[in-house]
Amino acid sequence: MNLGNAAGGPHGTTGMVAHNYMYAQQQQQQQQQQNVLAQSKGHEALSYQNPAVYARLANQGVGASPNIGGMFGGVVSGNAGNAASVAVLAVGGGLGNLHSNVNGVGQTLANTENEALYQLMIELFSATNREQALAELSRRRDQNPDLGLALWNAYGVMTILYQEIIAIYPLLNPPALTMPVSNRACNSLALLQLVATHEHTRMQLLKANVPQLLYPFLSTTSKAKQYDNLRLTSLGVIGALVKYDNHEVISFFVATEFLPLCLKIMDIGSELCKVVATFIFQKIILDDGGFQYVTSHPKRLHTVLVILNNVINQMISAPSSRLLKSVTKCLIRLADNQKAKDEMREGISEHLRDSTFAQVFAEDVSYRRLIYQLMIKLT
Repeated sequence: MNLGNAAGGPHGTTGMVAHNYMYAQQQQQQQQQQNVLAQSKGHEALSYQNPAVYARLANQGVGASPNIGGMFGGVVSGNAGNAASVAVLAVGGGLGNLHSNVNGVGQTLANTENEALYQLMIELFSATNREQALAELSRRRDQNPDLGLALWNAYGVMTILYQEIIAIYPLLNPPALTMPVSNRACNSLALLQLVATHEHTRMQLLKANVPQLLYPFLSTTSKAKQYDNLRLTSLGVIGALVKYDNHEVISFFVATEFLPLCLKIMDIGSELCKVVATFIFQKIILDDGGFQYVTSHPKRLHTVLVILNNVINQMISAPSSRLLKSVTKCLIRLADNQKAKDEMREGISEHLRDSTFAQVFAEDVSYRRLIYQLMIKLT
């Protein structure tokens, strides 16, 4: 008999409930101690925990899903769902940072907003309320810069986001994705982007290999809007990771074969997807490791230059200033490699030299400077 799964064992239902309750109590005690210490030094106490919400959860059982046990492999069930909901508040303390320096009415408003965000996180555990909670959290994602931190640390919330993402894999091929299902997944990805943006959770997300969950979305080729939205939102998560110029982040995407997916979207994606994908590619080659990877193999380098030329040629009828500047920045960086420079002298698109983009050249000073810089490098 496996005593670990018995009612009194550490992994049984009763043991899990007790563990979650003790953990919540411990978090509250720690916060109370921090508040006392802060007040003794003349600082305002932080409101990481909200006793009113705890009381409401205890009395009404808000947020518990009847099938929550299935979400965690049968370990959590029954009243354990309530304990999981309480743990959302106990661990998701990041939101309290926002109103530590707010006084009077401002603090009351901040507390109310944070309580609403906590409640939405609790509702993620309800299969009935989850879709609406995802949409509302996504809509409010700019209200609190610490929401990503709270999502990452909240009990079970990241598991729910992963499940929402993985659930639509079977709909990718053959294409069977509907717009409502795509919107729901995009809301989950938007919350994931908050975690990717926050300085305290960014690297943890990367070390958990979470970005690889998005690669199936990036490999889709359907041009229907629901698929394009998935690709764009997935690129947003990756763009949030690479924009801080961290070598470890770039090495991750080079090692996990993200570049072929990125180049494909640059070649056949919508304009917005091309803009974000080209920005990500630019960040990768700005890193010495990414630059070495792209330029060290002649065939790989040639493929990159062909795709960049394709992107330029596809803008003849509808030029995009943002995309032109991103492509030009990539060419300027690649020109630091002699082989790339030699190939670009002969094979760079003539549309960068002639009057095809004359209007953008005349109206956008930054683009004009980039073109001058590129031509000087190729001279």
